[in-house]
Amino acid sequence: MNGLSGRSESDFADYVERLVDVIGHADRAEPLKDYCLGLMLPVERKSVEPLAAVTAPARVSSKHQSLLHFVGQAPWSDEALLRRIGDLVLPLIERHGPIEAWIVDDTGFPKKGRHSVGVARQYCGQLGKQDNCQVAVSLSIANVAASLPIAYRLYLPEIWADDAERRRKAKIPDSVAFQTKPAIALEQIRAAQAAGVAPGVVLADAGYGVDGAFRAGLSALGLDYVVGVQPTLSVWRPGEGPLPPEPWRGKGRPTSLMRRSPEHSPISAKALAQELPQDAWQIIGWREGTNTDLNSRFAAVRVRPASRDYKLTEPRAEEWLLIEWPEGDAEPLKYWLSTLPAAASLAKLVSTAKLRWRIERDYQELKQELGLGHYEGRGWRGFHHHASLCIAAYGFLISQRETIPPSAPPETKNRPQSGLPQGYRPRGAPDPTRATRVEFDRHNPKALDRRTQSQPPAMSMLLPDEGSIKSTNL
Repeated sequence: MNGLSGRSESDFADYVERLVDVIGHADRAEPLKDYCLGLMLPVERKSVEPLAAVTAPARVSSKHQSLLHFVGQAPWSDEALLRRIGDLVLPLIERHGPIEAWIVDDTGFPKKGRHSVGVARQYCGQLGKQDNCQVAVSLSIANVAASLPIAYRLYLPEIWADDAERRRKAKIPDSVAFQTKPAIALEQIRAAQAAGVAPGVVLADAGYGVDGAFRAGLSALGLDYVVGVQPTLSVWRPGEGPLPPEPWRGKGRPTSLMRRSPEHSPISAKALAQELPQDAWQIIGWREGTNTDLNSRFAAVRVRPASRDYKLTEPRAEEWLLIEWPEGDAEPLKYWLSTLPAAASLAKLVSTAKLRWRIERDYQELKQELGLGHYEGRGWRGFHHHASLCIAAYGFLISQRETIPPSAPPETKNRPQSGLPQGYRPRGAPDPTRATRVEFDRHNPKALDRRTQSQPPAMSMLLPDEGSIKSTNL
C-alpha cells in the first residue's frame, strides 16, 4: 500500500475493514480505503481529483468518478461512521487515563462566491475577521494524552436556512433548520450523552460561554463546565447576591422577583478582578512548552452570575470565576465561569480550562495534514462526508502513535511519499512554470485557526508528537 510501512498497512486495512459495515454497501470499501489513505499522504491539495491521482495513478479518471460519488452522493451516515471511529479509538485514548473533557469549538473555512453550502459573510477564525466562509461546530473528547472529534456539523446561517432555492441546490435536509452555534453544540452534547460516551467537563470559549442558555443547558444535563466569558460579564461580589423580593404591603399583587438597588448592584468581571488583593493571585503552570513550562498568574473566586437575575425568583448558584492576568500586563487576559466543585483547587481549575488547547491540535492536524478545508463540492452531504473521512484518517493516526515511540530509529519516522504521476497537475492548479504571489494564493496555508494567543507547534502525519507535550504521545 503506497506510503505505509508493512505493519501500518496491515493496521490500516484492519481499521478500514471495521468501518466498512457502517457505510452500507460493500462496494464502498475501496473508495473508503483510498480516500482515507489519500488524506494521509503528503499531497498538497486534498480535494477529490488529487486523491484519485495519488491512489490510482494508472486510472485517475475512473477513480476520480468513484471517489466523487462516494464523498458527494453516497447516502451513508456520518453519525454512524463517527460513532464507529469513537468505538475504535477511544479505548486507545483511555489507556492513558479517563476522558477528562468534552471540548466544544467551531472552525471556519474561507470561501469565494456564494454557492458552497452555508457560505456567508461571518466571523472566520482562520482569517481573524468577518469574511466569506463556512463554519462548522464540533465536539471532541479529550484527556491530556489525546483528543478526537466525535461530532461535526455545518452552521447554517439564517440567510441559507430561509432560502428554499439555495437549500434545494445544496440538498440540505428538510430536518435542518437554523440553530445558533451554542444550540448546535448542546444538541451534539445531548447525543453524546445519550450514546453513553464517557462524560467529561465541558470546555468552550467565550463564543459559547457568554450564552446563558448554553450554560443552563449543560447544568440541566448534569455536566460541569469551564467556559470562557467576556470581561463585561455581570457578577455579584463574593458572598453577595440579589436582594430578596420587596415585602408585600397589603396592596396590589405581591412580587416574587429578586431585585437590586443603587447601593447594592453587581459589577463586571473585569472590575472584580481589579479589586482583588495581591495575595489572591498565584503563578500556576499547566503543561510543558517547547522551551519552558507554560504558566501564568491566576485568581479564582466564588461568585453568582448576575445577568438578568432581577427576572428570577431565586438567586443563581455560586460558580467559580477564574481569571488569568499575566504579570506585567495592564489588565486581565481571560475569564472563565466554572461549575467545578467549590473544593476544587486553583491548579485544578487552571489545568481543566487550559485542556481546551487539545482542540488546537485537532484542527491543526485536520486542516494542515489531512485537508479538512480542501473539499471543493458545494453540497451538504459532501461537506460532511469529507469531514467524517478526515476524522476517520485522524483516528487512524491516533491509533498509530503507540506503535512509533519517540525513541524509534529515524528511518521509521520518515514521512510517506506520494505516488502522484510525474508532472501531474490538478484542474485549476497554477502553472508551475509561472511565478506566483503567495498572498494571492487561496490555497496558501494561513495561521492556525484559533482565537488564542498561544499556538501549538505543527505535527507530522503518522508520527508521534516529538515536540513540546511529551504526555500527548500515545
